[in-house]
Formats: sequence, C-alpha cells, structure tokens
Amino acid sequence: MTIKDIARECGVGISTVSRVLNNKPDVSEEVRKKVLAAVETNGYIPNNSARDLVKSRSDAIGVVVRGTGNLFFSDMLKVIAAEIDRRGYDMILRFLATDEDEVKAGAILEREKKLRGLLFLGGRFNYTPAEMSLIGVPYVCCSYTNSFGTLRESDFSSVSIDDFKTAYEAVSVLIAAGHSRIAAFFDACDDHSISELRYDGYCAALKKNGIPVDPALVVQTGGFEMEDGYRSMKSLIESGAGFTAAFVEADMMAIAAIKALHDCHKRVPEDCSVIAIDGLKLSEYTSPTLTTMIQPGEEIARESVRILMDMIEKGIEGVHLRPEAHLRNGGSVCSRQL
Repeated sequence: MTIKDIARECGVGISTVSRVLNNKPDVSEEVRKKVLAAVETNGYIPNNSARDLVKSRSDAIGVVVRGTGNLFFSDMLKVIAAEIDRRGYDMILRFLATDEDEVKAGAILEREKKLRGLLFLGGRFNYTPAEMSLIGVPYVCCSYTNSFGTLRESDFSSVSIDDFKTAYEAVSVLIAAGHSRIAAFFDACDDHSISELRYDGYCAALKKNGIPVDPALVVQTGGFEMEDGYRSMKSLIESGAGFTAAFVEADMMAIAAIKALHDCHKRVPEDCSVIAIDGLKLSEYTSPTLTTMIQPGEEIARESVRILMDMIEKGIEGVHLRPEAHLRNGGSVCSRQL
C-alpha cells in the first residue's frame, strides 16, 4: 500500500493525501476524514523522511519505549545505549505514552530511519501475526513477552522475568510470614497484560495454601502511577476490609501505598506488611525499606541487545530468556503475631 493507492481509493490527488498526513489546514474536513479512514483501514505507514528515502539501510537500531514515566526503564536504557554503541551501531530512541501503539511507531521509525533492528522496551502482551507483519526487521520484546498473543515463538524474541512466577513467589513470602488476609493491587485483572499475569500468580499462591481469594481484597487501580497506589490503598482502608498484608504489583504503587497506610495511622509492617515487584533504586529509601522482588534490569537490557544483534548478524530466530527475579528483604514485611 502506497500513497498513490490511498489517493486512488479516496479519489483525490497525492498532494491532498500528503497534506492530510502532514496535518495541513487547507483540506476539507470531509476529505480529511476519508483519507485518515483509508490510512487506518489499509494499515498504511507513511514515510515522511525524504532524505532517508534515498539512503541505503543504516546501521541504526530503533528503541521504542512505551511508558514515559516508567523509572524501571531508565537504568535499562543506559545499558541498552552502551551495548548498542559498543557493537558499532547507532541508537534512535522514541518515547511513547502507555496508550500509544508501539508497533505502528516502530514500523514508522523503521521505514524513516532504515533501521537494522528494533527493540521494544515495554509493550502489549497480545500481538498477532497481522500486526507484526508491519515490522520488516528483527525485533526483541524487552521486559515483556507475547503471553496472550498468537505469534509463533520462532517469529520473535523476548527477554523478561516470568511475571506469573514472580508474583506467586512474592505472595508466598507473605503467606510464609503467617498472613492469610492479603490485599492485592493491580492496574487491572483481565487486561491480557502484565497485571493479569501477576494477578493469576497471586491467586495461584493463595490456592496452593488453601486460602480463598476474597474479591473485597483485590483492588484494580486503573494505573501504575503513585497516585493510583495511594488512592487505592486509602480507599481499601476506608472500606473497612480487614487485611494484614498487601501485595502491590509495582514498586511505585507500593511506595505510595505505604504513604497511604501511614496517613491512615497504620504501621508498616506491624499493622500491614507490604511486598512488591521491580526493585527500583528509589524503593531502597522508603521507610521502612520496601521488600520487593528485584527484576534484573541490566541483565534483561544486555541480553536483549545481544539477541537482537545475533538476529541481525547471524540470522537466529526465536530466542526467549526468562531471567530470575530475586527477593530483597527490606523492612516492610514481618511475621504476623498470632
């Protein structure tokens, strides 16, 4: 599908399509809507860089980061940049909001910059072959994988922790400390993404130990931001639900949840133990220090670049690594006094 095809389908000139794609004002609203609908329906990816049209393929690697406020990615990006540079390639970075389409952004970046490969740092867990057909170069899913999608494992590569297993282990720490009334905080429980995997791990740990899942203790926060964790913990406390521990799916939310407990005159860990997943540097400086499952971010970053280079230079296919998360015993978990 080319710009000529879009123009032909819409019954307009190529210059009109170009003006729509470049958001020029001298196009009627009716024509604008018609062109944009054709672009969306046909999956057309505009190539806006005239300079790059005449370039041969570059030695650039695209890194598409989904989630501009994700602190977990900041240290990983330093490693990714250093590894790409060490191997003689240039890095082209593109940041996206969490609700933007990383696949389409990656496809546009690939065509405009003549990329050799793509590294997606954060993304959806449910890609289809049709979606990923937009990508014409090797790519690696870094920090996540296609758990709910339909891609064949040989068609893509990924490096991430096992989110189900890590959540299971985190909740098991609380159970081993004598807790059975364990609240849990997730962005969503059925989003076919990281939250659903961690929710399933939470449920599995309870079931393994004969503890029923109490829906009143499962909170869907609607986001990963600190305010989501604070608001959700405060709301649960005010609901009167009795709990002695909390599993929070991400460090940032957990830090804010601890603040909400403090503001509601609850002591951590005496009144409520808290455990999370990530291992952010910031969470080392909470009071008490957050107990968390540390993702090996530098290893994930380094291995993602290595695999991508092997895909580009050696033609390997379908590598999937699952580095182990490990427990950092902070001060936010203690044994329940029976």
